[in-house]
Amino acid sequence: MQKRDQIYEGKAKILYTTDSPDHIIQYFKDDATAFNAAKKGTIQDKGVMNNKISSRIFEFLQSQGIETHFEKMLGDREMLVKRVQIVPLEVIIRNKAAGSLCRLLGLKEGLALACPVLEFCFKEDKLNDPMINEYHIRALKFASEQELETMKKYAFKINELMSKFFLKLNLELIDFKLEFGRFKGKIILADEISPDTCRLWEVGTGKKLDKDRFRQDLGNIAEAYQEVLSRVTK
Repeated sequence: MQKRDQIYEGKAKILYTTDSPDHIIQYFKDDATAFNAAKKGTIQDKGVMNNKISSRIFEFLQSQGIETHFEKMLGDREMLVKRVQIVPLEVIIRNKAAGSLCRLLGLKEGLALACPVLEFCFKEDKLNDPMINEYHIRALKFASEQELETMKKYAFKINELMSKFFLKLNLELIDFKLEFGRFKGKIILADEISPDTCRLWEVGTGKKLDKDRFRQDLGNIAEAYQEVLSRVTK
């Protein structure tokens, strides 16, 4: 598939058109951001590692019946994906308290939740991706009722699948962010699934193997991503 024009550059990825109207190339950068880009840096080979981790997880989810935008990995930093219209929502699932949930509700980090919590945020960097609810989504027509139900169903199913997937690798899935897009009238999973978008703690030690190492200045950031990659692809 021939790479053509750049059509988008975000905090972590660049998108390029191809000679197919239904496909684009997603390029993974080494840039690291936190707190809606208030903190910026670079993690060596992060793009390479996230591309490989995301590719493996997308393959796994597709094998379990989850429709995604992933087609194939093209190289160390690039994957071929379906060209979707992104729904302007971040869908977050939380299994334990961490990050913004602790700040919002004054919870202790690591508190086990009685059930998975689903949150929606409006994808808008200028507004710091504010949390919204289903009434906002309906009122502002960000998604139809059917699309909303599909995203919720997928999110809980993905949580179930990925929690088991990571547990076999001695990793606990604390929380994660998903993005969805429309492709030929259907809602499918898009974006990436990596240590940038998931909180992953090592079972037994509680060692953080995700972007919190960057957010919290814990050091050994690239090594943590590499550890996840080695477990996911072994």
